Amino acid sequence: MSTDKPEPASPACLAHEADDAYMGYASRDELAAFLNELLEAERAGTGVALKSGPAAAGTKFADLLHDVHHDEARWCAMLIKQLRALGVPASTRIGAFEGKALAIEGLPERMAFLNRGQGWVVKKLREMLPKVRDDGLHRDLSEMLASHETNIARTNEMLKA
Repeated sequence: MSTDKPEPASPACLAHEADDAYMGYASRDELAAFLNELLEAERAGTGVALKSGPAAAGTKFADLLHDVHHDEARWCAMLIKQLRALGVPASTRIGAFEGKALAIEGLPERMAFLNRGQGWVVKKLREMLPKVRDDGLHRDLSEMLASHETNIARTNEMLKA
């Protein structure tokens, strides 16, 4: 019987050097496409909130729309910052959601539609977060998720009242 121990095929100490996709994380290209998709959606949300402001003046939705506009703009800036960190150009497009939402006449109905858009972002973030390896990006996307969940809850409460 031999006392020689077999050498491991891939030492665990080199796991940190493995490609993100190999380790089950999103690749750089996948992250770039995801961040740009979110950026376009957030721009659309920003436009809906801003352009709905005059119709909401004096209603229970006024402060909420102001806050949603502020949040959406904040997330646009974060996404652009993260795209730059990846060395990827930021999309300049605005998602089609804006036009669809603004075509809705009634403010409560538009708010419900805006909430569905926020829900889409929440779904996408929940799907991607487990695949984000970078701690800073993960933290930013987690904060974005929490913010959207808060806005959804606030809107649901206002729509019930």
